[in-house]
Amino acid sequence: MPDDKARPPETNGDQVEDADSPKAEPSNTGPAAGPKPPAADLDTLLAENAELRDRLLRSMADMENLRSRTEREKTDTARYAISNFARDVLTVGDNLKRTMDHVPPEAAADDPALKSFLEGVELTERELLNVLERHGVTRIDPLGARFDPHCHQAMYEVPDASVPEGTVVEVMQAGYEIGDRCLRPALVAVAKGGQKPAKPQAKDAAATTRPKAANDDVPGGGQPD
Repeated sequence: MPDDKARPPETNGDQVEDADSPKAEPSNTGPAAGPKPPAADLDTLLAENAELRDRLLRSMADMENLRSRTEREKTDTARYAISNFARDVLTVGDNLKRTMDHVPPEAAADDPALKSFLEGVELTERELLNVLERHGVTRIDPLGARFDPHCHQAMYEVPDASVPEGTVVEVMQAGYEIGDRCLRPALVAVAKGGQKPAKPQAKDAAATTRPKAANDDVPGGGQPD
């Protein structure tokens, strides 16, 4: 009878594989681990591109505003740099004017030397005004114009019904402008008691109100009815 001990043990088909045998790797083909859809990446890139473009446009606008402001400040500095100096020089012109006004015309006509002296003073004043004008300083001549508080300084009022109220009827001291700014206001006398200055008519019938003029509240500047 054959020996049963020499026979190898029978194996069951359902028996677990040996520990040394390789194990199957888990599958990573599930939907959560897959690549992102291309549409999501495109939307993200478009959003980032729009944000960067907006930042670029804002930076360019800021730089353009800075350039314009710098150019304007440079122009204003060059134009108004002599304001203080010109204001001091104006007193020299005032003294020359007073010198000519102080001498009676008949005295100059009787004295050739005095007449020549006055002509020299007048020539000096004219040359001074020409030099100032070459640097942007011009004289204000408000006689007969309506009072403007931005470039006129009212010293007193004169009763005069022959001109509209608020009209400059006398100039005690000339005013000057530099560029589009008032360098020194003119000292003037303003008419009082005349007719009210005419108000501009509205071009559009629907316009029923108008803004108040800048000098409506100034004495002698024409009070609204």
